[in-house]
Amino acid sequence: MYVTGVLSLKGGVGKTTVTLGLAGSAARQGLRTLVVDLDPQGNATTALEPAESETTIADALENPSPAILATSIAPSAWDDAIDVLVGSEDIERHNHPDPGSQRLGRLSRLLAALPRGTADDGPSRAGSGLSHYELVLIDCPPSLGQLTRSALVAVDRAVLVTEPTIFAVSGVQRAFEAVQAERAHNSRLQPLGVLINRYRTRSAEHEFRVNELRELFGPLVLPGVLPDRTAVQQAQGAGVPIQRWDTPGAREISQHFDNLLGRIVRAGHRAREQKNPRRTG
Repeated sequence: MYVTGVLSLKGGVGKTTVTLGLAGSAARQGLRTLVVDLDPQGNATTALEPAESETTIADALENPSPAILATSIAPSAWDDAIDVLVGSEDIERHNHPDPGSQRLGRLSRLLAALPRGTADDGPSRAGSGLSHYELVLIDCPPSLGQLTRSALVAVDRAVLVTEPTIFAVSGVQRAFEAVQAERAHNSRLQPLGVLINRYRTRSAEHEFRVNELRELFGPLVLPGVLPDRTAVQQAQGAGVPIQRWDTPGAREISQHFDNLLGRIVRAGHRAREQKNPRRTG
């Protein structure tokens, strides 16, 4: 199981869109995926339309146990391969501005209750009530309180999402600094890269900001910026993954998400190899 956080410290840059795009790509490739909706706005939950759950992530963080976790996860209407750790605006009560280490570790302890293994091991709902997941995607809130910091303690990689605008560039700088700071609590944590979203080719301002981001972050800026396409809003309005919206713009965006998912999967493989090196001789 590989855990990836999607974050920005500026709202409205498409963070949830990236989370959903990755989930759609993972489902198309047959990867059993859990989307963790950590944002009090709950947009990922709204888009994925999970079945009704007895509890939500707010309850699970209050009592991080396998039993509560199992009742807070529901299958998505999008695909059988996608489940949702259901979001709730009540999670805001967990967003303390200055949490202690115990509070910061709650999400990590919660995810540790998920069965380890791969989809080949088969579902385990009959036992613990939980499934094996190959990928966990955490949609973080656009603020640096307990929720985002607890996500950074729990993840292996962080995707930093930005738009090519002045305020979004400032937000992604602060997000990068937050990742570096939380490495003191999570030695596995590394930034996967900076993803530029909603780029318009004919905008001189966007071109200027893209160059600025490349100067600031160098090779951390991910190749293949996401273009601004109406297909994203159309697919979300229709309640389907971008991968099922059959237009040229949707296919272009889908290819970008496939490439990003490939980077996540490769990073996961490298991390496992480093943790469990093969013995020779």
